Amino acid sequence: MIKHIADLSIKNKLLLIVIFPSLLSLMAVAVFLMVLEISEFQKNTRDDLSAIATIIGNRSTAALLFHDQKLARENLAVINTLPEVRAACLYDAAGDIFAELLKDEATDTAEWNCPVSVEGWTTKFTDTKLCVVQAIIDNTEKQGTVYIHADFEAAYWRKIQFVGLLFLVLMSVSILTFLLSAPLLKLISAPISKLVKAAKAISASHDYSLRAIKVNEDELGVLVDAFNGLIETVETQNLAVLEAKNRYLLLYDDNLSMMISINALGNILSVNQTCADQLGLDSEDFKSHSIYDFIYTADIPTMSAFIEQCLLNPTRVHKQEFRQIGSQGQIAWLRVTAKSLDHEHHLENLLLVCEDVTDARDLSEKIAYQASHDALTGLANRSEFDRHVKETIEQVAIENAEHVLCYLDLDQFKVINDTCGHLAGDELLRQLGELLKIHIRTQDFIARLGGDEFGVLMYYCSLADAYALCENLRDVIKDFRFGWEGKSFSIGVSIGLAVINKASPSAVNLFKEADSACYAAKDKGRNRIHVYSPDDEELALRQGEMQWVEKIQRGIENNSFCLYGQPIVPIAKHDEGLHFETLIRYREESGHIIAPYAFLPAAERYGLAPLLDKWVISSLFEFIATTPQFLENLSLCSVNLSGLSFCDETMLAFIYEQFETWKIPTHKICFEITETAAIGNLSYAIKFINSLKERGCLFSLDDFGSGLSSFGYLKNLPVDFLKIDGLFVKDMLDDKVDLAMVKSINEVGHVMGKKTIAEFVENEAIFNLLNVLGVDYAQGYGIGKPVLLNELKLIKPFMAPSK
Repeated sequence: MIKHIADLSIKNKLLLIVIFPSLLSLMAVAVFLMVLEISEFQKNTRDDLSAIATIIGNRSTAALLFHDQKLARENLAVINTLPEVRAACLYDAAGDIFAELLKDEATDTAEWNCPVSVEGWTTKFTDTKLCVVQAIIDNTEKQGTVYIHADFEAAYWRKIQFVGLLFLVLMSVSILTFLLSAPLLKLISAPISKLVKAAKAISASHDYSLRAIKVNEDELGVLVDAFNGLIETVETQNLAVLEAKNRYLLLYDDNLSMMISINALGNILSVNQTCADQLGLDSEDFKSHSIYDFIYTADIPTMSAFIEQCLLNPTRVHKQEFRQIGSQGQIAWLRVTAKSLDHEHHLENLLLVCEDVTDARDLSEKIAYQASHDALTGLANRSEFDRHVKETIEQVAIENAEHVLCYLDLDQFKVINDTCGHLAGDELLRQLGELLKIHIRTQDFIARLGGDEFGVLMYYCSLADAYALCENLRDVIKDFRFGWEGKSFSIGVSIGLAVINKASPSAVNLFKEADSACYAAKDKGRNRIHVYSPDDEELALRQGEMQWVEKIQRGIENNSFCLYGQPIVPIAKHDEGLHFETLIRYREESGHIIAPYAFLPAAERYGLAPLLDKWVISSLFEFIATTPQFLENLSLCSVNLSGLSFCDETMLAFIYEQFETWKIPTHKICFEITETAAIGNLSYAIKFINSLKERGCLFSLDDFGSGLSSFGYLKNLPVDFLKIDGLFVKDMLDDKVDLAMVKSINEVGHVMGKKTIAEFVENEAIFNLLNVLGVDYAQGYGIGKPVLLNELKLIKPFMAPSK
């Protein structure tokens, strides 16, 4: 229907605009008036009859009290003046009819009689009939009820007739309005029709001299003027296009780009003046030349293939870069854009638009150089070195040759950086870069790999020769003296060597081999050379640790670790709650459990220990908080901390956050640190311990007695427990020195107010001897082996007779 209306003429649309709203408005007004009049009428009649019923009730109070029916009928007689009322009834307090008044025309109609009872009835309209029920209340007591029944059918018809008359009046006014507005509609539609007729005529004839006729000086007149102006503009633009075409032909010669037209054989058909000037020939002289006469010799095959590709795909625009030879023999880079000309007429001609991009090409080469070279030393960078290594590995797969990858890491470089600043460090690297470049073979490739690390790729070199060459480099660097602000420094270098041959792994693994060898050289005392060998135990250990790095990181992300606990029991008394040390294990996908000695050294060496400590703390606290009855049975839980965690600036904040998150009482957590880690980071350890002790946490010093100056440092460490090194405990029954060590540690600990814990308690005899010495707690396989946290339980050691 909407599409049908849209296809109507402007005149019919205007008529529809006038008629449709008028009819819609009339219908809405009629409905509204009808609803309004009827609702108002019902309200007024209900209110009026309710008021009359109230008056009758008030007058009939005495009649009800004295049972005067005559008086009651006289009170009901007031309805005789109301023609719509058909019956009026008065009920006593018991709900019986006391008096009634029925009009003559209603006496024969059963529906106008007084109902036997009106108990529970309310005032309401039913169709055109109204029933009014009004209770008679005297001193809050109901004396009776007035009931009035009226029929307003005649009144309803009068209202309907009134609304109908009003609707007819409105309809007449609307018709009159439409008749008066019809000429106005024609004033709008007629000019539009003429404008449409003119547009059709211009479109059919393409005669832009035709114009639409203007009728009135109104908005339609403005529209006609705009239309005529538009037609005039189109006519003007047609002329302008012709002029632009002529100007374009004139501008062809003055274009800053070289423009050349050639045929399929490459013969030049025409050039613009810019091209003629750059190549030093007249425009006419080019007609005896081929495009290949001006292309750099090495690029001629590329140019030939480019022209062939343009002819095979004539609808596409093709681009390529070539070197051009100028009139003076100079070489310039050109970016050529080519397109087939007049392909519809099967003329295989090409238009070449050439732009000089020599400067951009030079800049691109400069950027490429910077991307592949280190800005500080001018040597190749890591990515370029990686590329050369990969190419070398690919090459040895074809030819039976041997090369060597050398990984150089400076020793004591950090001392210079920390002492003299980074400017001095940068200058040292620059000088060393020049020094290394001078002392390597011309065929070898050197790069700065990052920081104070360099790489040398020794091509076609045996391992023995490479070792000798690296010894020379090591001596050169050892003899080098770096001066800065009156100070002189000497440095060393650790070098790792890895052979590149047919058996070599990927570039990534080759770098790992050289890196491992370099680290091994550092571990052996620095300033030395180490050759990678697959059966080298030290390198195998290093690589094993490096493999653990990835497993540890992935294990933390995937929760591959699990927590165990080993009981710690009091020796002299047995009334304490659950006390244990938290231990970590690694669970492989197969379910196999790996002990911590396999991965903790790698975590310590590669700085992952703080991450492991955080995982242990968060997992332990979550287990304690979410396991029913565990916290109530817990006396003390020991948690091991790495020495690296003391230096981790985020560790304290993390521990505080975990206490707040899981609501763990701080006095039930004891952090356990090793003596060697505490001594190695003494200032950090003291600050760390004091911060947590202020919150209520306890501390235990593990492996006490293994250090060289244990008692001297003990005075500075505010710990609560000393764990006597198990190496002394396990042999104390047979070794008097071990017994004396255990006894002295226990006595010194007690003098300083600290409790003692003996490790490696493996049998009852050791346990009983510890009891005699006065040691406070025992831990070991004789007490209980490590078990999963949910399997921990209170232990009373050696209470049952031994078997």
